[in-house]
Amino acid sequence: MTKPNPVLILPGRGNSGDRHWQTFWERRHPDYRRVHQQEWDNPEVTAWVDTLQAAIAESPAPPVLVAHSLSVSLVAHWAARYRSPVKGALLVAPSDVEHPSYPPGAVGFAPLPLQRLPFPSIVVASSDDARVSLERAERFAAAWGSRLEVPGAFGHLGSLAELGDWPYGARLLQELIDSD
Repeated sequence: MTKPNPVLILPGRGNSGDRHWQTFWERRHPDYRRVHQQEWDNPEVTAWVDTLQAAIAESPAPPVLVAHSLSVSLVAHWAARYRSPVKGALLVAPSDVEHPSYPPGAVGFAPLPLQRLPFPSIVVASSDDARVSLERAERFAAAWGSRLEVPGAFGHLGSLAELGDWPYGARLLQELIDSD
């Protein structure tokens, strides 16, 4: 009997709080595992990538990654450095780390790798996200070979959007989990 593919939750900068859809998903699915970074506010890309690699290496089967915000960049940087098996990735609200308005403190995330990801992926972008224009999100999705989903105007698709358990995103995640 094959083991199910684990789901790794990858919060963005600051971690995902109690009202974030990632936290709702963890409460609903105790088997989902949050990848805890040592530094949430002023992250350094190599430390984040190494932490993600360790979590993937410990997984009993190729995981499905659920990334939000800066962790979308994390997945792109990880994929540029490692080749561990990953089943798929849900990449929600990528932050444009190259934009001049991106908040200072994150080290090494720019430039953003734009190579095709070696696993299926879905980029979800809001039509009114202050951290990434829809045009840039479309460019990221195309470069990574990802399908782009635009659910509407929900800002940065985080806690402030009050998405709760976010059924729309959960359906996309289930699609990746069920894929062959």
